Amino acid sequence: MRLGAFELYEPVPRLNEPHVLAVLKPWIDVSNVGTMTLSRLESYLNAAELGKIARPGNFFDFTRYRPTMEFKEDRRQVQIPNTTVSYARVPEGRDFIFLHLLEPHMLSETYINSVFRLLKDFGARRYCLIGAMYDMMPYTRPLLVTGSASNLRLQNELEVAKVVPSDYQGPTTITSLISEMGLEAGIETLSLIVHLPQYLMVENDYRGKKRLMEVLSVLYDFPLAEEDADKAKEQQEQVSHIAEQFIQQEPSYKLILTQLEAYYDSKVGQVQEETKLSPEVEKFLRDIGRRFKQG
Repeated sequence: MRLGAFELYEPVPRLNEPHVLAVLKPWIDVSNVGTMTLSRLESYLNAAELGKIARPGNFFDFTRYRPTMEFKEDRRQVQIPNTTVSYARVPEGRDFIFLHLLEPHMLSETYINSVFRLLKDFGARRYCLIGAMYDMMPYTRPLLVTGSASNLRLQNELEVAKVVPSDYQGPTTITSLISEMGLEAGIETLSLIVHLPQYLMVENDYRGKKRLMEVLSVLYDFPLAEEDADKAKEQQEQVSHIAEQFIQQEPSYKLILTQLEAYYDSKVGQVQEETKLSPEVEKFLRDIGRRFKQG
């Protein structure tokens, strides 16, 4: 069945006012935090495939999103990057749709209209974008999550989950229009973005995944996986060990870490006046990041 640019698999299910959880690559999915979190929820809820973009080449430049070659059952197959959709039914509760979005390079309006039509045709009650970004965060503090919500009740729920209101202004993605269109159509919208230390980049940030799951568990009562907690703890111990070794070699950077912590505290509202970062902090971030990559 075709629905806009999507090809949906038969039989197409009827869903009960589903909540849509979406992740957007590559714009707001650093260290694969959003993708790992969405995959974790799909596994937990036994999600089934719902569909994908029928002709992804209409929207994506495959010199930027590279196809990959994989072996399956002793046969080599080409995997083409695409936007995919899955769903999960929850007995005696709300259903879910999971969207793995790729940011379009072409025909963006057609792409966005197709995603919005998917939300409308399935009677979506809520659209939530989750992910992660790099920021000037101290490794000594809990990972910061910022977000926005379309109504006061959702804002109160985010406050309970210790989500800080987002004050971001600047470049964004064209897919932000999905939230605007949803809001105009009466669909609740919110965003949840984890802020990761930009000087400690890893391929898969399990600390970010765990922190995002903690917020979602408050909103939806999802359980926290022990495996995720163990991986996050191990990763944090590695980060702390490397960072502390570096500070011991450069004692003056202890003061810079203190400034980073003050900047963090101002973000979460513990200090009235927001702290600005000095050039010394920028140098500290570059130096410790280089040391972390070297192991």
